[in-house]
Amino acid sequence: MADNKFNEPRIALNRIYTKQGDTGETSLVGGQRVPKDALRIECYGTVDELNCFTGRAAVLAAELPRMQAILVRVQHELFNLGSILATLPEDVHPKQPTVTSVEVEKLEAEMDSMNEDLQPLRSFVLPGGTMLSAELHVCRTVCRRAERLLVSLSHHEEVPSEAVKYLNRLSDAFFVWSRWVNFTTGVKEVLWQPNHAASGQD
Repeated sequence: MADNKFNEPRIALNRIYTKQGDTGETSLVGGQRVPKDALRIECYGTVDELNCFTGRAAVLAAELPRMQAILVRVQHELFNLGSILATLPEDVHPKQPTVTSVEVEKLEAEMDSMNEDLQPLRSFVLPGGTMLSAELHVCRTVCRRAERLLVSLSHHEEVPSEAVKYLNRLSDAFFVWSRWVNFTTGVKEVLWQPNHAASGQD
């Protein structure tokens, strides 16, 4: 099993600011200097943003240990994804952290398990119910944005196919988890009702 493990981090962060980014460029894992607004940077920067929202959701999930454990695991997976996106394909090490089919299949299994507890939807769900559920919807939308950016990057550069699959599946998972949280805590979910708009009122 040890052969399947990723390399452990080998970093020493003694000083946070380096001034090397003052010209609007940053470094990839392979040392290449690229503009900070490059699409690859936008991709893993958005994955980092998603990780932050996922961390906030994990804190809010303190009373739901099963959900919290899943979210903390996802945070590690997102950091692994960021690692591979910050590396050009020719510089990727065989043991470099990334996301694989194992992570995708795990998300699918968790969604299937939690979805068994839920009633079939008869309308679209609006973010709401509990604070945690609403936060998971934020995660879902940021995840979709990360996925769109990664697809855009794939039109210009090589990207790992499992990375796109992972983000696609993860956004679906955030949706299922948001519903499961409301169900588990006994809070009614908010369904879309078109005539609740001002123009639908008498």
